[in-house]
Amino acid sequence: MRLSHSMLSRRRLLSLAALAALTPLSGQASAETITVATVNNADMVVMQSLTNEFEKSHPDIKLDWVVLEENVLRQRLTTDIATKGGQFDVMTIGTYEVPIWAKQGWLTKLDNLPADYNEADLIKPIRDGLSLTEGDDQGLYALPFYGESSMLYYRKDLFEKAGIDMPAKPTWTQVNDWASKLNAPDEGVYGICLRGKPGWGENTALLSTMVNSFGGRWFDEDWKPQLDSPAWNEAVNFYVDLMNNYGPPGATSNGFNENLALFSSGKCGMWVDATSAAGKLYNPKESSVADKLGFAPAPIAKTEKGSHWLWSWALAIPESSKSKDAARTFITWATSEEYINLVGETQGWASIPPGTRKSTYENPAYQEAAPFASFVMDAINSADPTDATLEPVPYVGVQLVTIPEFQSIGTQVGQQMAAALAGQTSVEDALASAQRSTERTMRQSGY
Repeated sequence: MRLSHSMLSRRRLLSLAALAALTPLSGQASAETITVATVNNADMVVMQSLTNEFEKSHPDIKLDWVVLEENVLRQRLTTDIATKGGQFDVMTIGTYEVPIWAKQGWLTKLDNLPADYNEADLIKPIRDGLSLTEGDDQGLYALPFYGESSMLYYRKDLFEKAGIDMPAKPTWTQVNDWASKLNAPDEGVYGICLRGKPGWGENTALLSTMVNSFGGRWFDEDWKPQLDSPAWNEAVNFYVDLMNNYGPPGATSNGFNENLALFSSGKCGMWVDATSAAGKLYNPKESSVADKLGFAPAPIAKTEKGSHWLWSWALAIPESSKSKDAARTFITWATSEEYINLVGETQGWASIPPGTRKSTYENPAYQEAAPFASFVMDAINSADPTDATLEPVPYVGVQLVTIPEFQSIGTQVGQQMAAALAGQTSVEDALASAQRSTERTMRQSGY
């Protein structure tokens, strides 16, 4: 049968329509979306603000952000990865989770990184903390976004007014004496600000370094909990008295971010916390005390061992992710020297994510903007997770214990310490309760 011109035209249009449905138009292919879970710390907020820069250079990838408070983030991520939920393609986790989760097979091994990533540039203690260093699965399982130790920040103007000279190695006894002289709540200044918010990565992190320095430890060589030991009692009583006498009210609500806000607004004479805060405190756009800031090593008591922690917030890809290639592209970008330079040029060099690359500390622009740079590098390199206590221990870790049970133990202990700080129980009762709950957890876990 011979087709009319109109019938031929109609058939041709239908064929073209079918072809168009099968073949995406150039430039209209949908981008792959990856979900990034991160903590609401300042450096991560900057990373989120640079989403457009990443998507502009990687138009085939879109970023969907889930930004959470630290304790909530940890709960969400732990639940998701343990159940293989697959909600997230990139997880912000740290030195505690990486080796434990990697051994469980929950994280994607990050081998064969691009040559221009320059893995050898990563600072060794930070890189090692994000790796498995023994067994058949040796290698890197997360890329460091920023690394840190801990240090003492103080107001030079207030110290000068009070006639105080900062020694090379301050002690906790001296800190208590100084706090008494600096404390002026009627003028809106408290002698000292310290973490009080409960959580294994919040108040427990600080208290662990204090306990280490007072000669204590979490467990003896037979894994028997030591929370009712004289060293724990001395350290925690000292902490509670110091904070109740010279700290801000409501301290059990204050973690890293809250104390950063307090100190940067001039409300604290001293603050012992993460070295990663230095860049924010030295930035006059973010800190009213930028021109008054002094810094010193974290205080010691009986020993320097374990007096300053070692930590890295890092980006990892869960095995449950269905977009591993896109996730790898993002985390190599966000932890690269290129990204650090981007932040330096757009946000100021003092605000770059610190503690990850040797090249950062060799950069003249960073050295000029960050007078604390070499100090922080020394603190990171001298924090030894394999030798952090006066007496021998069966575990690795400065402010944490690298066993799966510690997340629960550390949080329970943190809650008991917060209750003691708030006056809801005595230090002795809080430690006795913490000892019992930790003994029960360790017994149930087969230690």
